[in-house]
Amino acid sequence: MARDYYGILGVAKNASDQEIKRAYRKLAREFHPDVNPSEDAQQKFAEVTTAYEVLSDPQKRKIVDLGGDPMDNGASARGGRDPFAGFGGLGDIMDAFFGGGAGAAAGRGPRSRVQPGSDALIRVGLTLEECATGLSKEIAVDTAILCDLCRGDGTNEGATMATCDTCDGRGEIQSVQRSFLGQVVTARPCPVCHGFGEVITDPCRKCGGDGRVRSRRTVTAKIPAGVGDGMRIRLSGQGEVGPGGGPAGDLYVEIDEEPHDVFMREGNDIHCHVRVPMTTAALGATVPLETLIDGEHELTLEPGTQPDTELVLTGKGMPKLRSSGRVDGRGDLHVHVDVVVPTKLDDQQRKLLSELAELRGDDSSAVLTGSKQSGGLFSRFRAKAGR
Repeated sequence: MARDYYGILGVAKNASDQEIKRAYRKLAREFHPDVNPSEDAQQKFAEVTTAYEVLSDPQKRKIVDLGGDPMDNGASARGGRDPFAGFGGLGDIMDAFFGGGAGAAAGRGPRSRVQPGSDALIRVGLTLEECATGLSKEIAVDTAILCDLCRGDGTNEGATMATCDTCDGRGEIQSVQRSFLGQVVTARPCPVCHGFGEVITDPCRKCGGDGRVRSRRTVTAKIPAGVGDGMRIRLSGQGEVGPGGGPAGDLYVEIDEEPHDVFMREGNDIHCHVRVPMTTAALGATVPLETLIDGEHELTLEPGTQPDTELVLTGKGMPKLRSSGRVDGRGDLHVHVDVVVPTKLDDQQRKLLSELAELRGDDSSAVLTGSKQSGGLFSRFRAKAGR
């Protein structure tokens, strides 16, 4: 069913272009997101903007008057409307392309000054802790906002638009060229009114007729736990306001994750290294470990812990962020044990280590092991090279 564009603007079907424009400006001032931030107002603003774009275009308005909906792109696909219904036959179709027919004379009509705004992108640096816990962050954005002086009209108070004398309000200039197929009619936007069909005789002294100005404002971005480097968060309607006070685009916040001094992230898992004396590794112990999110954790080292031992703490890593924005579980924390061998010994320490070696029967000679031996020299080289 076709939408009632006249009813949306609150005007009669025989309303003039000026009456349609005045009705739209009144409603746009009332429902513009910068004036009324509610969701209902944003939806209403989008509806009145679409209605104005349709009724200010002569061709689209003609379709509405015939009972159709020019914004219903699926009508022909459903078999509802003949794409050549506006032409009487093959001759009319050829005239519309090569001149002489009513279709060429009608043209596409002027375009609306009210245009959707562009999306904006801003990068925000976050620490690994902030990525892990999530936060609400205030961000300063330099963007285009609605002109508070003209409220998007582009004119000074009391001023009106004037029909362009160059294109007579059509918004385009047509030219006829002769070819072997006959006369070819081409159209281009009017260079004076830039395709709008009207010119601003008294532009707004603040925005110069654009309906928007550049300004810095602060927005609050809710960043969920588990975000990572390069991810983008979409803030709907927080981008640039469009020309003529059109609806704002979206703002995308791209995450720039800063390196951490202790922890290294690998997807949803976190890696860290702990240094323990060789005596602690040999005897075993419980040592305190400060985790990224959960505070202090008691890490148990079994007696005889070897260098490069990897201990996995399940569920102590980064939150797993799903595409829907919710968190579903957490990754793991991988703790790599570095055994520290002392480089300086006093006489008593050296004596004690010598006695220990004698008790254990340790031989001071080195043994070269093959690559097939478990934990041999070559296997350790391959393990380190594979990291």
